[in-house]
Amino acid sequence: MSTITKRKIAERPHQIVERVAEFIKDGDMDGVVSMFHPDCRVAMDPDGAPMEGHAGVREIFKDFVANRVNLKGAVSGEMVNGDTAILQGEWTIEDRDGNTLGGGVSTEVVRQLENGGWTYFIDCPISVPKPVRT
Repeated sequence: MSTITKRKIAERPHQIVERVAEFIKDGDMDGVVSMFHPDCRVAMDPDGAPMEGHAGVREIFKDFVANRVNLKGAVSGEMVNGDTAILQGEWTIEDRDGNTLGGGVSTEVVRQLENGGWTYFIDCPISVPKPVRT
């Protein structure tokens, strides 16, 4: 008989950062990835190209999860329209000794999945990239 563990979902958009923080602290990369839409884009470096999809999320979070850092996030704004929402917030990351490793002011577009859980669709944890001029 197999045991199936139900992973926590974010039932409201503002809960996503709480779930990501829990999964990082538990060393659960699959949990972190579950908080991102499969077609997500993450602009961790505002001067570089965004990372895409779950492979990009794994790359961004590999050291955070391996070191089980402490992510502290606070959502300061949330607007929901159907299955899409925009969030604004602030975050910091601390090592296990409480030393601040980084932080920023974030803007995120989130989407609701068929299971009712909310996920990051566009995540700009430091700042929104500049427009591409053609």
